[in-house]
Amino acid sequence: MRHKVRFIEDGSIAHQLGIIPGDELISINGQSIIDLIDYQALCANDKIKLVMSSDGAETEYEFEKDDYEPLGMEFYDDMLGKTRECVNNCRFCFVDQLPPGMRPSLSVKDDDWRLSLMMGNYVTLTNVSERELQRIINRHASPLYISVHATDNTVRDYLLRSRVKCDIIKQLRRLEQGGIQFHAQAVVCPGINDGSVLEKTIDELASMYPACLSLAVVPVGLTGHRSGLDDIKPFDKSSAAKLLDMTERKRTELKKKIGTYFVFPSDEMYVIAERDFPPEAQYEDYAQIDNGVGLCRQLIEEYEYAYDMLPPEYKKRGGIRRTICIATGISAQALLERMMNKHPITGVNVKVCAVKNRYFGESVTVAGLVTAQDLTDRMKDESCEAVLITECMLRSEGDRFLDDITIDTVVSTLGKPVIPVGRTGEELLEAIKRFSPICKES
Repeated sequence: MRHKVRFIEDGSIAHQLGIIPGDELISINGQSIIDLIDYQALCANDKIKLVMSSDGAETEYEFEKDDYEPLGMEFYDDMLGKTRECVNNCRFCFVDQLPPGMRPSLSVKDDDWRLSLMMGNYVTLTNVSERELQRIINRHASPLYISVHATDNTVRDYLLRSRVKCDIIKQLRRLEQGGIQFHAQAVVCPGINDGSVLEKTIDELASMYPACLSLAVVPVGLTGHRSGLDDIKPFDKSSAAKLLDMTERKRTELKKKIGTYFVFPSDEMYVIAERDFPPEAQYEDYAQIDNGVGLCRQLIEEYEYAYDMLPPEYKKRGGIRRTICIATGISAQALLERMMNKHPITGVNVKVCAVKNRYFGESVTVAGLVTAQDLTDRMKDESCEAVLITECMLRSEGDRFLDDITIDTVVSTLGKPVIPVGRTGEELLEAIKRFSPICKES
C-alpha cells in the first residue's frame, strides 16, 4: 500500500534526503506499509532502506539513524484506514442499550487492536486472524488492552455471541510467548461469569504475569433501554460485597505470590457494595484508571494533597459565602459531599447536586454519562453562581454532551456559567478556590 507525503519537517531525515510533498512511500526495509503501526515499528530501526516514488520513478535510500528517530514525513491519509468493527453480539453490549438521538459516532462498534495499542481501547481479539496475531507480535504492539470476560471459552462464547470462535487462552499464550504484554478486563454479569468462573479467570490470567499485567473487574452496565435484549441481573449490595470478598482474598494471595495485587475491582463495585475504596498503595501504578479503577481514590489523594498546600487563610469555615454547585452522577455524590465538608474553602459554599440519569435510565449513576437535558432539568431551580461539571461529560472537543446538546445551550438555559473541570483533584480544588474572596485579593 502506498502513502502520499503531505508534509516534510524542515531539517528532518526526509528533508535531508530530498523527499518532497507528493512523493509516495512504497516500503521500509523491504516491507510494504499496511498502516501506522507498520510505519512506526519499521521507522524505529537504526538501519533503514527506504523506497519512495516520485512521478512514477522509484528511488531507494539507505541510511543509519538513532533508534526511534522520526523520518519527518506526514501523509495525506491517517495510515489506519477504516476502523475494524466488532464481530460479536455481546449480551451486555452498551451500544445496543443506547437511546435514540445519540451522536452517530457513539453507535460505532469498534474492536480494533491498533486503537487498543494507541488509545487504550479494550478489544476482544475475536476478529484477529492468526496472521494478524503474528503481526502484533512482529510489530511488538505492546501493551494491549483485552476484554477477556472469562477464560472459560464456553462462558465467553455465551457472553460474546461472536460470529467467529476463538480460544482466548491460546491467543493470550501466543502473545505471552511473543513478548507482548497486556492488561485485561472482565465485565462481570451476576450468575454468568462471576463466582467460580471469575476465580478461574483470575487464576489463569495471573499465571501469565508479567505478560498479563493486571485484571480489572467491572460490573455490567445496564441502561433503561434493554427492550428485546437479554435479561441480565444488575449487581446489588449483597452480590457486589460477595464479589469483593472473593477478589480481596485473591488479591492478598497474589500479592504474596507474584508481588502485585493484580486484580482491581472498579470503583463502581465498591460504591454498589457501600464499601470504602482501598488505600492508594493498593492501586499500585493506577494502570486501569481509564477503566474506572482508582479514579475516586486518586481524586481523594490529589485533592487532599492540594488542600494541605493551601495557605491557612483559604481554610476558614463560616462567614458570608458565595454558593457554587458541583453537578455529578448519583454514585459520586456521597464522596464529593464528604470531601467538601472535610475541606472548607473560605467564603465558598459548595453544594453537591446529584443528577438522576433519565436519559439512559436511573440505573446509570456515573458522572461521565450525565446528559445536557438531565443536567438542565436538575440544575434549573438551583440558586448558585456557577455549576461545575467533570469534563468527562463532554466529548473530546469539550463542546457537546452525549445527547448532542452543546455546553453553550446549557449555559443559555441555566443563565449561569457551566464550568468543565479536569479529572484531577488539583483541578477541582483550583476551580472551587477561584470563587473565594481570598483568591480575588491575592
